[in-house]
Amino acid sequence: MSYVLNTLTKKREVDSIISDTIDKVLVLRFGRASDSVCLLLDDVLSKSAREVSNFTTVVLVGIDSEDVQVYINYFDITLIPSTIFFFNAHHMKMDSGTADHTKWVGAFHQKQDFIDVVEAIFGGAMKGKLIVNCPLPPERIPKYQLLYKDVEEESPLASASDICCLSK
Repeated sequence: MSYVLNTLTKKREVDSIISDTIDKVLVLRFGRASDSVCLLLDDVLSKSAREVSNFTTVVLVGIDSEDVQVYINYFDITLIPSTIFFFNAHHMKMDSGTADHTKWVGAFHQKQDFIDVVEAIFGGAMKGKLIVNCPLPPERIPKYQLLYKDVEEESPLASASDICCLSK
C-alpha cells in the first residue's frame, strides 16, 4: 500500500510544517510532479511513508511556485529531486561522502535505503546530533559529475534526468 503525499506550494505552508513537526523527522522533497526522477523518488517515499510514520513525516514541495523560491535559494537547490531533512525545526545534515551534506540529491535506489537514512537521522537527532553519517554503502549513494545536456535557459533547476550522472 502506498500513501498519497501532500504537496506544499506556499512558503507559509513550508514554514508551518517545519515549526509544527515535533519529535519526528520531517522529509521535504523538492521537485516537480512532471519529472521522471521525482516520480521514482515519490514512489519510494509513498511506499515507505506508512512504515516510518511513527517517527517521520514526508511532504513534497513543488518548486515551480514563486512562493517557495526563498527555500530553493536558501538550500541552493539546483538539481531535482532534492530532499531536505529536519528534526524539531533543526536542519539535519548527512555525511554521505559527497561535497554537499545539506541535502540528498536524486532518488533512493530502493525503499529500504530511504528507511535506513531516516532511521539514522532520527537516531542521531535523538542524541542531539545535527549531522549524521549515511548508513548506505557508497555504491547506493548518487554521485554526480555534472555534464549538462539540453537544459533550457529559462529553467534554473536541472532535473537528474537532464544531466549525465557518472559514478566516480
